[in-house]
Amino acid sequence: MKAVFITGTDTGVGKTTVTGLLGRFLLDNGHRAVTQKWIQTGSNKFPKDIARQPYTFKFPASPHLAARLERKRINKTRIKKSFLFLKDRFDFIIIEGIGGALVPFNGKDLVIDIAKELDIPALLVVANKLGCINHTLLTIEAMKRRNMKIIGIIFNQLGKKENIISKDNPRIIKKLTGERVLGILPFSKSKELLYKRFIPIGEKIAGWQ
Repeated sequence: MKAVFITGTDTGVGKTTVTGLLGRFLLDNGHRAVTQKWIQTGSNKFPKDIARQPYTFKFPASPHLAARLERKRINKTRIKKSFLFLKDRFDFIIIEGIGGALVPFNGKDLVIDIAKELDIPALLVVANKLGCINHTLLTIEAMKRRNMKIIGIIFNQLGKKENIISKDNPRIIKKLTGERVLGILPFSKSKELLYKRFIPIGEKIAGWQ
């Protein structure tokens, strides 16, 4: 596996956190890994690594709207070329999606379909809260409809304390979908604690075939 497409059940579910943790894990284990975000919206100041990505827009919205407001057009061929450029130079590419899985970048095409056309397997990040069952089932259904390969699901604990709902969500989703639950990330501001909890998840992702 040369790449992974990290998508989510919604915006703000923890895709960026998982992208960073996976990148660190791969680098720590001797891989030449790089992160990429095909489309970034919602900032006037971009870090250098983000600024080199194919498309950046200032307005915090879906790519189709952010691009339209700047009178620009997102070309998926340009995105594919940027991915293939990195693929020839790195062992592993971690692509962070934008928003949820079914986000449009123009009036008819979705970002996830670019990942499908490039045959990149998906990793699903779920905000572990009330309502995530519906969001997760719909997302997985959409990916299966596209015959996408699914590496597994990571649950991101948004609240400080687990409750009966957050404990049950991974169990029922695994039972209903048959997909692999890779692990649960705790609510924590400690980067080191999160990374420690992520290591067994990273091992499962790296060993996926």
